[in-house]
Amino acid sequence: MPVNDRATLATHPLRAFVSHLSILSEVFGYSQFRGPQQAIIEHVSAGGDALVLMPTGGGKSLCYQLPAIASHRAGRGAAVVISPLIALMHDQVGALHEAGVDAEFLNSTQNGEEAHAIEQRLLRGEIALLYAAPERVTTPRFLALLDSLHARGLLSLFAIDEVHCVSQWGHDFRPEYRALTVLHERFASVPRIALTATADAITRADIVERLQLEEARTFISSFDRPNIRYRIVEKSDSTAQLLRFIEREHPQEAGVVYCQSRRKVENIADVLAQAGIRALPYHAGLDAHVRQNNQNRFLREDGVVMVATIAFGMGIDKPDVRFVAHLDMPKNIEGYYQETGRAGRDGLAADAWMCYGLQDVVNQRRMIDESPAADEFKAVLRGKLDALLGLAEASDCRRVRLLAYFGQDSAPCGNCDNCLEPPAMWDASKPAQMLLSTIYRIDRQSGMRFGAGHLMDILRGKATDKITQHGHRSLSTFGLGAEFSEAQLRGVLRQLLAMGAVRVDADAFNTLALTDQSRAVLRGDVVVQLRQSTAKPPRSIGAGSPPKNKSTGTPLTPIALSEDALARFNDLKAWRAEVAREHNLPAYVIFHDATLASIANRAPQSIEDLQGISGMGVKKLEAYASEVLRVVRASG
Repeated sequence: MPVNDRATLATHPLRAFVSHLSILSEVFGYSQFRGPQQAIIEHVSAGGDALVLMPTGGGKSLCYQLPAIASHRAGRGAAVVISPLIALMHDQVGALHEAGVDAEFLNSTQNGEEAHAIEQRLLRGEIALLYAAPERVTTPRFLALLDSLHARGLLSLFAIDEVHCVSQWGHDFRPEYRALTVLHERFASVPRIALTATADAITRADIVERLQLEEARTFISSFDRPNIRYRIVEKSDSTAQLLRFIEREHPQEAGVVYCQSRRKVENIADVLAQAGIRALPYHAGLDAHVRQNNQNRFLREDGVVMVATIAFGMGIDKPDVRFVAHLDMPKNIEGYYQETGRAGRDGLAADAWMCYGLQDVVNQRRMIDESPAADEFKAVLRGKLDALLGLAEASDCRRVRLLAYFGQDSAPCGNCDNCLEPPAMWDASKPAQMLLSTIYRIDRQSGMRFGAGHLMDILRGKATDKITQHGHRSLSTFGLGAEFSEAQLRGVLRQLLAMGAVRVDADAFNTLALTDQSRAVLRGDVVVQLRQSTAKPPRSIGAGSPPKNKSTGTPLTPIALSEDALARFNDLKAWRAEVAREHNLPAYVIFHDATLASIANRAPQSIEDLQGISGMGVKKLEAYASEVLRVVRASG
């Protein structure tokens, strides 16, 4: 019977051989587990399958890395980690090497000789974790390697990261993930842990079915990221609004700006760069070398802003991203949550800022309607988009709405725009009825349909050439809404689209048409309540933020430090940057800012003084203690 048979694991769980807590302390330098980490680790180590939903920054990787290390020490071979991005495997493995863990990856960046050497190390039981992409894992050659490992009792665990990619309902669908069912079919005795930061009930059910995880235990952490402040502003001049947001609130800080199109990515990156912001573009259309270089700069340098399509971000674990901004509305709440979750992984104050307008709604509706997908699939996509529209138009707590989408109850957070500055509301039923009536009357007059701008011109009484040409001055609604601003009417249309009382006709140049839900609004059975349009600049971060440099506005440290400690912190950061360059790794892989701040605060004079600092494992203590002490002493 193979050593990793599940019955054997259940009878003699790995925790009987190795203390998980001691590995946590020794390898990673942490004194205690967070949230459900310990329960997940013990369940998987005992041979159970697990589906883990844990927010970005919640410590998902430890849930498979620690069982893998324990397994390897117990002579049970390697864990195979399926990761979707080859580009980030280098940093993931590099981080484990820094912690003293035998880890490797197999991907297309290696030649045949290098790959063969790693395979031989695997077969000798020398590697604790092996990273590979799903496309490689499911090849006959790789499966044959797994067969050999399994026969020798050297295959301990499969960890499937970013598992939402399995689902057609997920926000980053990767069809290659579907083939991973072969792991269960071929290696049924090897436990699997599937992990993601976001998956609603529909997506979770699809993951379970596609990967045959019906017997798996599901672990769902709180989806709340209390350090992130959610803000959604009405779009006027989005580029100017973004500039104002970055310059006022996050100068010289790392951030990500998401745009829908490649062209817009490049335009916004240019505008930010011209304004003195260290901005770089990232999208799938860039030369692969340029794209990789830009990603490396974002990960390795301080204060870089990445302007990107959603092609960027999965697997990014840079801890000090201080903001994520959306200049275009995402497709659904899962995508929004995943993308905003890349901010503030270090637990410090961060912003999720989105600029949103009527055209965003029109574009997203059009993309769904134009999709060749089946009607059932389109219906699910519309439902997901409606939930995001509801979040954008909400006047109550953003966080309550966001968490409710994932099935989590919560109380108003006091840390989103609606909680901090409750919006004034107004009854928009009258202009809503006017807009619907105008659509109806135009259709009855000529059987034609028009876009949002033309409808608003009619209501506001603008005698444009187009209105004159089509004889729309004769409509009874012409000029009827002159009291309302264009911004107000756009808000009304957004709400009508969100309610389903108006639809976008993608086949007719994004014109607007009535729906079955229009009648209730026209009859007055439905009251349309809207938040007042506002052009005020976004509120500053305010209370609870880390201390900021008065000249640059940048946060000084993760924790409050004295003047002397701050000098030590800055010297430690400079030293860390040199080490990171030598190792070709991001600086945070060497030490997080929080660890450096703790060192600076403690001002250690001996190796004993360094012990117990969070993030200072045994290998890092051996590798860096003398240099850290030298820097501290030199700082005075």
